[in-house]
Amino acid sequence: MNADTIAAIATAPGRGGVGVIRISGSALLPFALALCGKTPKPRHATLAEFRAADGSAIDSGLLLYFPNPHSFTGEDVLELQGHGGPVVLQMLLARCLDLGARLAEPGEFSRRAFLNGKMDLAQAEAVADLIDAATASAARSAVRSLQGEFSRAIHGLTEELINLRMLVEATLDFPEEDIDFLKAADAFGRLERLQLKLAEVFDRAGQGHLLQAGLHVVLAGQPNVGKSSLLNRLAGDELAIVTAIAGTTRDALRSTIQIEGIPLHIIDTAGLRDTDDEVERIGIARSWQEIAKADVLLLLVDARSGVTDADREILTRLPANLQRITVYNKIDLADREPERHAEHDAHGDTVAISLSAKANQGIDLLRAELLRIAGWHQAEDVFIARERHLRALASAQEHIAAARTVVEGRLPALELFAEELRLAQQALGEITGEFTADDLLGVIFSRFCIGK
Repeated sequence: MNADTIAAIATAPGRGGVGVIRISGSALLPFALALCGKTPKPRHATLAEFRAADGSAIDSGLLLYFPNPHSFTGEDVLELQGHGGPVVLQMLLARCLDLGARLAEPGEFSRRAFLNGKMDLAQAEAVADLIDAATASAARSAVRSLQGEFSRAIHGLTEELINLRMLVEATLDFPEEDIDFLKAADAFGRLERLQLKLAEVFDRAGQGHLLQAGLHVVLAGQPNVGKSSLLNRLAGDELAIVTAIAGTTRDALRSTIQIEGIPLHIIDTAGLRDTDDEVERIGIARSWQEIAKADVLLLLVDARSGVTDADREILTRLPANLQRITVYNKIDLADREPERHAEHDAHGDTVAISLSAKANQGIDLLRAELLRIAGWHQAEDVFIARERHLRALASAQEHIAAARTVVEGRLPALELFAEELRLAQQALGEITGEFTADDLLGVIFSRFCIGK
């Protein structure tokens, strides 16, 4: 446990009916007495006046005291629930700092909870994911992870790995009986079943990562092909100005929508063309910056003219591995029906969707294609996951596959088998924090809210 006392405003900036200041440290009863003139009863709400050093009242509200180890951080915790004005909260926080607390760093309360064994690392990350959830599905998945479902799945895999490692390590002490002993213990069957369970957890985590991160979709193309109209149609609101004048959009416009609970971050960009207009040129430069960061590019073309030389010029500048969909817009003017079909051009294979943003034709085909590219499918009990979790699970899969290759050899090297199992266990331990470098902890918790 850390020796110093930390304090922070735990509620969001701005005005509100209630504002909360959270304090964590050791032996906080004298702190509460100096602040309120009262010694609070554990886990009871105490009506109190929060006082300045000269005894004048700063605010009045509720004081809650959670003694260690039965608190969020595992330390003594005080919560001051006063009025939610930014000035009064800053005055109250300054008083806490005068009494010896220091301002908490981002995520420091959750970090202390992790270090004091109140939650593992996956659960601590789920706290931030629940706060940042962009959809109801993401929030439900974050709650599952916060309640420990993801961690229990990882611990179950780890337990099976440990049992398998015990068999192998014991076999290493009796080399003359190694193969027969492993066969009798069904070590090979256990490894195969472990591989299947790991694949299932990876799939559920992958779906959870989609709910957490979503997909960044950029609308690009020449001016006046209907990018802004498509943004408005997907968002269900008139976010972008739509006119017949080419080059109306001068900067990137953003909107987050959800399809099947997956957040899609849609970015409308300035039309790509040569221009002498300085403002438009800046907007076009920003368009290319957004394209470089995209997960999926929707290249809009006019269905009446099809892919032109100017569109092909755009294609030559796209990143090589960028997923793209060619969208033939304005089919209502070209007397065409909505459809999805595959195309092949000089820049590779792609999918084409024919639609009309204005007439709301073929939009469902586009939504379905975006879900397909994202890799989404309905999965039971999805838990929220991050990119680092997926990398750790993928690493564990690689080591399990390598272990299987070793034991399926004609002369299996059991030392290598044991080492691959150890590395797989270490990869899984990185998810829950059993094997985690301090610098990684700093990166993870620095992205949390202050006060959490």
